[in-house]
Amino acid sequence: MIQRGYAQKVTVVTSPTSFRIGEKLAYSVSYGKFPDAAYAETHVVSRGKIAGKDAIEIRSKVKTLEMVAAAFFMFDESRTVYAAPDSGLPLYVSTLSQDSALPKETIGNYLTSPTTNFDMVTLLYKARESGGVGTFPLFENDLTQNVTFATTVSEKVKTAAGDFDTTVSTVTSEFLTANGITNLRINFSNDEFRVPVLIRFKIAKNEFRAVLSGITLPEVETPTPTPSPTPVKTATPTPKPTATPNGYEDNRPIATELGFQVGESLNYSLSTAGKPVATLNLSARERKQFNNIDMLVLALTVTAVEPGFTALRLGDSVVARVNPETLAPYVLEARSGTPFPGLNPLVAFDQRTGMINFGGAAPVEAPIGTHSIVSLIYAMRSFNLKPSKDRTNPVNDTRVAVFWESKAYVFTLRPNEPEDLTINGEKVSGQLITITTLTKQLDPLAPKVWLTTEERVPVRFTLGAYQADLIKRDATLFK
Repeated sequence: MIQRGYAQKVTVVTSPTSFRIGEKLAYSVSYGKFPDAAYAETHVVSRGKIAGKDAIEIRSKVKTLEMVAAAFFMFDESRTVYAAPDSGLPLYVSTLSQDSALPKETIGNYLTSPTTNFDMVTLLYKARESGGVGTFPLFENDLTQNVTFATTVSEKVKTAAGDFDTTVSTVTSEFLTANGITNLRINFSNDEFRVPVLIRFKIAKNEFRAVLSGITLPEVETPTPTPSPTPVKTATPTPKPTATPNGYEDNRPIATELGFQVGESLNYSLSTAGKPVATLNLSARERKQFNNIDMLVLALTVTAVEPGFTALRLGDSVVARVNPETLAPYVLEARSGTPFPGLNPLVAFDQRTGMINFGGAAPVEAPIGTHSIVSLIYAMRSFNLKPSKDRTNPVNDTRVAVFWESKAYVFTLRPNEPEDLTINGEKVSGQLITITTLTKQLDPLAPKVWLTTEERVPVRFTLGAYQADLIKRDATLFK
C-alpha cells in the first residue's frame, strides 16, 4: 500500500529537471462579476524517491468560495502528483474531490506500467517547459485527448505578485469543448521559467480569470566566501538535445500526437485556372542534430516546372529546422531563383527570448514559439480544429503567431464542416480551414487548407489563383 509523504528529500540530484523545487504559485480567481470566486495554488514540494524511482512531488489545490459555490457550482479538489524529473510525466497521482457530501479519492498509479499521458497538473508544467507551444496527450476523466498550445501575442500583465512581460498561448482540446470550456488563454512569463501569470477561459457566457497573487521561490543558500580566481563569463547554454542512453540517434520517431512521422513525403500538383504548372514536395525530411541541438527538418521543394511557367524554378525550396516536440522553428531558409515577397532568405528564431533575426535588418521581438509558414502547415495537423456548433459564435477559431516578412502576425484558423473533394480523380473527405493573416500580401489571396478528416493530411491548398492538390503520399517511415 502506497502512503502519503513517501517522497524522501535527497541531498544530491544528478539528473536535470525543469521543475523548481520549492516554487509555490498562488492565484486569485474571479468569475464574471464575482471578484473572489475561488483560489488556486500549485507547489513543487520536494524531490525524492518513490518505489526506487526519482520523483518530483507536486501539490495543487483549487476551490470555489462560498458565493460562487452556492450560486453556481462547487469545486474543491486537492491533487498530489509524483512526476518523473526528466519527462515530466506522472508516476503516481492522488486526487481528492470534496465537492459532494462524501470525499472521493482517485488514484492513478503508473509506477509499474508507465504512462505516456500527462494529467492536468503535469500538463501545465510541460507547457511551461515547452515555452507555451506544442501538442501533448492529456488523460483526465478516463479519457485521453490531445491538448494544443499555440502562442499568439505579447502582453504586459500587472499582478499583486509583480509586473510581467508575457506571451499569450491559446489552448484548444476536445477535453475543453466537452466540459464547456472555451477561449482558454494562458499568459506565460517571458523569462526562462515561463510562469503562468494569467489564465482566462469562458464557461457559458462568464469568464474565469486566475491572476497570480503570490509567488514563493526556492531559497538560495549563500555560500561562505572563499578566495577564487577572476571570474570568467559563462556562455548562455543552448537548448539541450534529447539523448538516448547510447548517444544521439538520427531519425528517431516523433510524438504520434503531432499527426505525422519522420520520413513522410507528400507530392502536390500545382495548377492555375485548371492548368498544371509545377509539382511540389512537402516532407518531414529527417531528424538529426545541428550544432548539438536536436532538430526536425521540414521542407517544401519545387520538384518539376512546366515549360513557360516562370513564377517558380526547379529546386526552389523553403526549409525549416524545428523543435521535434513543439515544432517551433529554430531556422527558416528560403532558396528561390525568383524571390517571393514575404519570405526572407534566412530567418533565425531564438526560442529562449523570442527575438527573430532576418536578413540584414535589426532583430525583432516576437512571442516565444512563433511559427514559420512551413512549421505552421505541420503544426495545424495537431490543432483541435473542430467547427463550432453555432456558426455565429466561432469559439473554435485557433490563433497562432506566425513570422511573415518582417514581423510576427496573429493568424486565425477557422475550421469548417468536412466536405467531399475530388483529388487526383478520387473522392476524399476534407475539412476546410480558412486562414486570416492580417497581412497585406496574403489576405487578398484568401489562403485555405483542406485536411483529411481522419489522418489530418493536407490534401489541398489554395492561394489566390493557385491550387495545390495531393497526388502522391509516401509515408514510409525511418526505422
